[in-house]
Amino acid sequence: MQAPAQIAATYVTVGTNKAKLPAAKMFVLAVFAGIFIAIAGASAAVASATISDPSTARLLNALIFPGGLVMVVLAGSELFTGNSLLLIPLLEKKIRIHELLRSWIVVYLGNLCGSLFVAFLFVYSHTAGLFDGQLAQSLVNTAVAKTSLSFSDAFLRGILCNILVCIAVWITIGASTAAGKVFGLYLPIVVFVLAGYEHCVANMFYIPAGIFSVAEYGLTAEGLSWASFFLRNLLPVTFGNILGGFLVGGGYWFAYLHQTSHKKVHP
Repeated sequence: MQAPAQIAATYVTVGTNKAKLPAAKMFVLAVFAGIFIAIAGASAAVASATISDPSTARLLNALIFPGGLVMVVLAGSELFTGNSLLLIPLLEKKIRIHELLRSWIVVYLGNLCGSLFVAFLFVYSHTAGLFDGQLAQSLVNTAVAKTSLSFSDAFLRGILCNILVCIAVWITIGASTAAGKVFGLYLPIVVFVLAGYEHCVANMFYIPAGIFSVAEYGLTAEGLSWASFFLRNLLPVTFGNILGGFLVGGGYWFAYLHQTSHKKVHP
């Protein structure tokens, strides 16, 4: 396991390479990440759909959902929330602002396409009809709850979420084995799901799956629409996720890389 200062130095190279990927390859890898996160979300929803106790249901969700980031990290793909750490190579002047923004836009759109793809297949394959429709109703309930958050609540939960996601990514960079990466990322992701924080890419699956379920199964969901998805949840959560990632990336850059040529940095 690398020391934190070594992780910071390693991420400068990792992040620089991410930002300089050709757009087509970046997009394909982002689609895969959206698929992986969505499949994990779908699996967690299946596991918890018939559990009546809310805290137990959330715990089971939290134990399963980290499988998405495991696939992202070990299979190789591009996830928007983790890529907020690109602030580090930007501050090190290894990439330019337009390269950071290009990466964010391409990866965000790829994540959205991958997540929507899984949401569509999940509902219209009628997997969402499991348990006599309880799963579909659970998906709708989740989507309604997420789009009913106030802008400030969604934003603040997005900050907290991506602090934990970026810490999980940070740990995986420092681990030298697959087992170490999985073990290192697992608990931070469990914590964010268990606490009910908001992850924009996960919500790219959960809320569209709820919208599709309303259409396919004739369920009712007051206020749930594509407009509420984008404006009431995805927008504030995305901004919160970016700020959470900046807090981690900027903080660790300052602690371990800022003016390192003039002083010795201890791990």
